[in-house]
Amino acid sequence: MKWRIASVAFLLGSLSTGLSWLTLQPVLIRLLDVARRLADPGTPEAEGLSRIRTFLPLALGLDLVVLTVLAYVVLDLTVGRPLRATEAAVEQLGRLQLDVPLAGQGGPLLSRIQRALQRMAEALRQEQALTRSQLEALREANSRLARAQTELVASERLATVGKLAAGVAHEVGNPLAGILGYLSLARMKAEGPEVKDFLERIDHEVLRIDRIVRGLLDLGRPGSAQPVPVDVGQVVETCVRLVRAGPELDRVDVTLAVTPGLLARADPGPLSQILINLMLNAAQAMGGQGQVRISTRREDALLFVEVEDSGPGLSPEVRAHLFEPFFTTKGRQGTGLGLAVSLNLAQGMGGRLEARDGAGGGACFRLSLPAV
Repeated sequence: MKWRIASVAFLLGSLSTGLSWLTLQPVLIRLLDVARRLADPGTPEAEGLSRIRTFLPLALGLDLVVLTVLAYVVLDLTVGRPLRATEAAVEQLGRLQLDVPLAGQGGPLLSRIQRALQRMAEALRQEQALTRSQLEALREANSRLARAQTELVASERLATVGKLAAGVAHEVGNPLAGILGYLSLARMKAEGPEVKDFLERIDHEVLRIDRIVRGLLDLGRPGSAQPVPVDVGQVVETCVRLVRAGPELDRVDVTLAVTPGLLARADPGPLSQILINLMLNAAQAMGGQGQVRISTRREDALLFVEVEDSGPGLSPEVRAHLFEPFFTTKGRQGTGLGLAVSLNLAQGMGGRLEARDGAGGGACFRLSLPAV
């Protein structure tokens, strides 16, 4: 760009100097010749006139240089800089960098071009904002779709297990009740310590079977909740008192961050079952000692209850199967039905149950319910 301006300036300077030389050269030469004839030969005046006639082409060259520099400066200020700014703006727009500073200089035509570029940048900004909002809406829709698909798959699994439970629970439950009764009688009449130990192990395993059957029955009762306005804070405090009465939370520090007066549409019975199950799971995950924090808050039309522990947290592999029936990380100590039942109960109240990483590295379970 600069060499083009310099070329134009040189041409303009040469043209100006050439026109001046063609116009003034005959007059100047005649005047110098007349002055030299009038002056006495050998005098300083005659020598000065000779030097002037000799240096006249040099003066013309200096005139060319001065005019070229002046023309360059004027052209650079009025045309060159605005053109370079416009060129930089076009390159910036090509990189989708839309903060284009244009001063509106360079004459009417260049100013119109710059204003058109500014309008183009504004249109691109609006288009980018629209595209970002559409992408955000698309990501949110995909996230909701993925959650709905996960919940649908879980619901189908729960329905299958529920149908199985309906056919098996009565067949297994009645014999189990008889076995437990006879075991109680046998333990009372047992004499040797070895026999008592065997009977206690049998009783422990039968109770475990009973818990599984009851869990299956709970899975087979979807939609049985009757949501009513419930003070969630009161339910949380009641559940904490109940769990603290048992040995599971003897060495667990439970912290409550409950806002009083928050109401949700829920069934107090299933809600209590969910909260107690989450607290017991947290205590087991921490090995019976640590911190559990229970908090409530409301956002728009939802009320959230979060149970966060200071345990080892959840790996991605565990989290992917966490709410599946019969999935457990407790070995023979767990039935794998607690969280599946809790999820089923939450959905029956129009809510959701999710697991995520806690702020302190442990696990955090969030129950969301419709707020009142």
